[in-house]
Parts: sequence; structure tokens; C-alpha cells
Amino acid sequence: MGYIRRSSLPDGYFHIWIRGDRELAPFETPDDRTAALAMLLRACDRFEVDVEAATIMSTHYHAILLGATARLSAALQWFHSRYARAFNRRRSRFGHVFAERFACKTVEEDQVYDRCGYVLANPIKAGLCDQIQEWPWSYSKYGLERF
Repeated sequence: MGYIRRSSLPDGYFHIWIRGDRELAPFETPDDRTAALAMLLRACDRFEVDVEAATIMSTHYHAILLGATARLSAALQWFHSRYARAFNRRRSRFGHVFAERFACKTVEEDQVYDRCGYVLANPIKAGLCDQIQEWPWSYSKYGLERF
């Protein structure tokens, strides 16, 4: 199947994810993950995109976002570029931090809560914790205790 322009997608809910460039872990330290989650939330607030849920792992992140596609793209471009510059500056390096543009899939409204659960369960599936509430680099507007 060919490339689908994001601008042709309807406004609504999206499952977003992105991985580090090559084998790079863009969120390798607790400070990296804390900074990334705060920056993602700030970007979405700045561009009027609602964050339903997000989880920052060491090699990638997932988020369920609600918004207009143009605002969503602007928010993520702002987040990725600022995060990459800060990451590179902290490590005295340059170049790409993320492997490619972010991936996204539309999420039907009746599936949002289930997709949030999937996003928040990532650290459990990776064997990093036993319960969603134990992973400090997750956020849900519904509260983590509900999953």
C-alpha cells in the first residue's frame, strides 16, 4: 500500500509511536524519560492536543492523542526537535536521534480506552515492572490506577 499523507487523515484520536535512530536509546536514563514525558505534555498543551495516555520507554514511546492532524504534527515536530537538540547537547553529539518520522494510526472513539491500556502496559510486557502504576514515565488523563 502506498504512502498516506497525514493531512488526509481525519481529526480525532491517534496512536503515535517513534523509535530511536539505529540502535540508539533516546530515553536511556531516568532523567531522559522524565524530560521527554514533560516535554511531550508541554508540546501537546502548547498546540492544543489532548494526551489521553503516554509511556516513555528507553528505545521508543507510545501515546494516544486527540486533536486536529495539523496541530498533532506541529506538536510532535516541536517535541521531537527540541528533545533531540537537548539530548545531543547533553551527550556532546550531533545527528539524528529518532529513526524516522513518527508512526500513527487512527483510533476509533470506542477503542480509545483499550488503546490507552495497551500503551500503558508496554513496560509490563517488556518486563520492566509488574503493574502500570510502577512505571514513573507514564501518563493517563484517566489516572493510572484505572488500568
